[in-house]
Order: sequence, then C-alpha cells, then structure tokens
Amino acid sequence: MHIVIMGCGRVGSTLAHILEDNGHSVAIIDRDPQAFRRLRAGFRGRRVTGVGFDRDVLQEAGIESAAAYVAVSSGDNSNIISARVARETFGVDNVVARIYDSRRAEVYQRLGIPTVATVRWTADQILRRILPEGAEPLWRDPTGTVVLAEVATNPAWIGTRATKLEETVGARVAFINRMGEALVTKSDTVVQEGDILHVIAAENDMDRINKVLAAAPEEDH
Repeated sequence: MHIVIMGCGRVGSTLAHILEDNGHSVAIIDRDPQAFRRLRAGFRGRRVTGVGFDRDVLQEAGIESAAAYVAVSSGDNSNIISARVARETFGVDNVVARIYDSRRAEVYQRLGIPTVATVRWTADQILRRILPEGAEPLWRDPTGTVVLAEVATNPAWIGTRATKLEETVGARVAFINRMGEALVTKSDTVVQEGDILHVIAAENDMDRINKVLAAAPEEDH
C-alpha cells in the first residue's frame, strides 16, 4: 500500500525505510530539502518539499491513493493540522500524528486523531530502567487510564494457574515472558519459576495489584 509521511527526521526516515523494506510505496514530505539526506541512497520513494497541510504538496505525495498518513515533524500544530487535512479533505482513515504535549495528544485522541505523545513515552521508557520493577508501565493508552505493566510476583504464586491469578487480582494477564520468549496465557497455563508477568489494568488499580502479587496467595478453605 502507499503511505505518506510528513517529516524526514530520524523517526520519519526510519519509518520510510522500514515501510519500503516491507514492500510498501512511500512518499515523504519535508519543508527542508536537506532533510532528505537522511534517506539512504537506494530509497525509491517520493521526496516532496513542502508542508504536509498544503493540498498541492499532499497531492504531489500521492495522498489521494494513500492507505495511511503519518505526521512526525517537529511541530505539534503542523502534525495535527496535516493529519486533519489528510483525513477530512482527502478521506484517509488511517492517520497518526506525533504530539510532544501529552495533554494535547489526549484531546486529539478524543477527536478521533490517533496520536503518539513522544515525551510521555520517552519518560516512561527511562523510568522503567531507573525505578524498581513494576513502578512504570510498558504502555499506557493516550488517556492514561489503562496500562500494560510488568509486575513482580511472590514465589508462592509458582504453580498457580494464570486464570486463578487473574481471578484473584481482578486483572488480565496479557502475556508471560518465559525464558526470554513471550507466551500468551491459556486456560491451562501455570505460573513457573522465572516467569515475568505482564498485566493490563486500570492505572489507578496498579498499586493494589502489585501489593496482592507481592504477597503469597491466600489459601482456599
């Protein structure tokens, strides 16, 4: 499929190369023609100089036949305006805009423009590496209400069925990392020594979940 990217910075150029390697056609837009130097010599996609909210520029990039539009320039306003033009003027359903301000990203998400709030994401990645296990989520939805988090478990949970653990903590075990491989839990999956559990739950419930799993399970009577 054809994909149009606005912004030929590190993110935009990396996306362009990955998409092209996966067999997609790509057009990349940037107001600075020098930015295209980030593209490899063999890049076959279109290089379009201009701004992504200019209709003529978008048409030159092939927006009318695009299956997706990605706005990853350095400006929040440019990204969201161009994403709206792509969707509302040219009817591209699959659009994503990078937004540095996570509060604004939340607003645009509610308006139906999927966003990636890079500051929040970067902060989460750093905090995951410097704080204790389970302190920061691996992922959170744009509203910040649902998270995917790695949780530490008391060794006493070993031998417990994942379904029983879910019932006890009131949260879904999204997957288990077992010996370096991701394992989607099934009805007969049992927690083993060395397993790293990842749960998906409401963010405001994570403190309770961590406390329950840090303690030994209560015995059934």
